[in-house]
Amino acid sequence: MADTQGKDETFGTVIESLPNTLFRVELEDGRVVLAYLAGKMRLHRIKVLVGDRVTLVEDPYGGRARITRRH
Repeated sequence: MADTQGKDETFGTVIESLPNTLFRVELEDGRVVLAYLAGKMRLHRIKVLVGDRVTLVEDPYGGRARITRRH
């Protein structure tokens, strides 16, 4: 079972919804990243809307992130 322990989790707010379950998310530190839904969120059909506060795991290589939880 893959979980996010030991990875850098950050919090942000969804500011724009894009096609194919991509989202533009503003992080707490002011940066804006492109984020996609984690597989478990797609599997359980969890909806993410503009304005939602989400937990992200950032990609170590660049400006993308994976949304792992909605608050």
